[in-house]
Amino acid sequence: MKDTMIQYFQWDLPADRSLYKKLGAQAAQLARTGFNMVWMPPASKGAAGVNDVGYSPYDLYDLGEFYQKGTQSTKYGTRAQYLRAINALHKRKIRVIADVVLNHKMGADILEDAMASTVSQLDRNKIDQSLHPVKTWTGFTFPGRRDKYSSFHWTWRHFTGTDYDESNRQNELLLFEGKYWNDRVSHENGNYDFIMGCDVDFSNTEVIDELYRWGHWYVTQTQVDGFRLDAVKNIDSSFFKCWLEDMHKYGNHPDFAVGEFWSGNVWDVKHYLHDCGYCMKMMDVPLHYELQRASMSNGTYDIRKLFHDTLTNYDPHYAVAFVDNHDTQPHQSLESWVMDWFKTAAYASILLYKCECPCVFYGDYYGIPSADKHPVSCLKEMVWIRANLLSSNFIDLFDEDRQKACWMAYGEHPVIVIYTIADRKEKTFCEPNYAGQTIVDVMNPDHTETFGPDGTVHVSCMPGCASVYILKSDYSRLRREIKKDR
Repeated sequence: MKDTMIQYFQWDLPADRSLYKKLGAQAAQLARTGFNMVWMPPASKGAAGVNDVGYSPYDLYDLGEFYQKGTQSTKYGTRAQYLRAINALHKRKIRVIADVVLNHKMGADILEDAMASTVSQLDRNKIDQSLHPVKTWTGFTFPGRRDKYSSFHWTWRHFTGTDYDESNRQNELLLFEGKYWNDRVSHENGNYDFIMGCDVDFSNTEVIDELYRWGHWYVTQTQVDGFRLDAVKNIDSSFFKCWLEDMHKYGNHPDFAVGEFWSGNVWDVKHYLHDCGYCMKMMDVPLHYELQRASMSNGTYDIRKLFHDTLTNYDPHYAVAFVDNHDTQPHQSLESWVMDWFKTAAYASILLYKCECPCVFYGDYYGIPSADKHPVSCLKEMVWIRANLLSSNFIDLFDEDRQKACWMAYGEHPVIVIYTIADRKEKTFCEPNYAGQTIVDVMNPDHTETFGPDGTVHVSCMPGCASVYILKSDYSRLRREIKKDR
């Protein structure tokens, strides 16, 4: 089976603690559709308790087990429900990808006195105010857990900096005495070691030892199969290679990792990939931005060049392609939504073409009611086609028309895709091996075409739409399989 991942959460899910239960109940359906990897949300207790999406980590050891931050459960459920969901996925041979947030901590228990310099937000190498006394929320003792699993307590000495001084009640970027921003990170804003909260110091041996201890505990407890690593552009690139190799020795021996380096510049992403020793894949953020540009171009984008400046093009084995995610959805900090009219074509591009490991977003698969977004048309069908029909032998059928994309996956079960970012488009080509065969447009099943005696066929798509053609016999099979989940 080809790899196909689903990101099983979106930012605006209700805080009803039901996601793990829902995921466990839908494991069989996800497997039948064609998913073999599920990216689960961050499982650790966040600073906002039950309302925390997971990216403000407070206690990495609290997976919804201890009463902390006003709740036992996380937003998604309890520790027991988390483990049951993982088990349900494993029973269906679906690999579990855990979202791991190591860069920062938030929601400290103790106010501490320290010395720090104030640093410019726009140039973190510039000191705006020299060393001075500060009071910072940097003491983490986790009183609700009472040292179960780990007795390690965090203090300001375990962080490089933080972003709030209680003494003057000001939000400002503070660099602690004796600390330096790590240079093996993105050089955005001079140095992008800091992103938010209390910035974990990856040069501190006590910190490194604790992150290894936690990792051993976590993979053994959960048996996850891999990691989605949050905000790697802010983390020392030399850390992950050894850490991931060590994690592979424990639990279910996780052997998959994908990092989030948020940049639309493919060379920035490739640079970090090189620096970390190619120990992980990377989310193809440049491709996401190309898809967004195409959707907003009013037909002026050259769709034939969609993949040119993307990680999928330069390093396909290390790219995880996606259309949108929790950060790019409406009203979020990195909002860059691929316009709805183009979503089906965008997913055809990552699911039914040359992408080795595409990721489907929960908000596109199930919809986002809070933003009035509906499920993407025929997304489930495309995932099924990828898993059951799609070959790796692609024949490009692009021509001089910059507004049209067209290709065929050649094999026993041919898949033909044509889409347009403007007016109606069509393509005529010849493939003698399919002479006499009838194909059905999955997007519009009333639309069928038949290969002529010499193998000539004519395919088309409506304005601003995509068409995906498969054999009539394959379409009948698809309908039987999809019907089981209705």
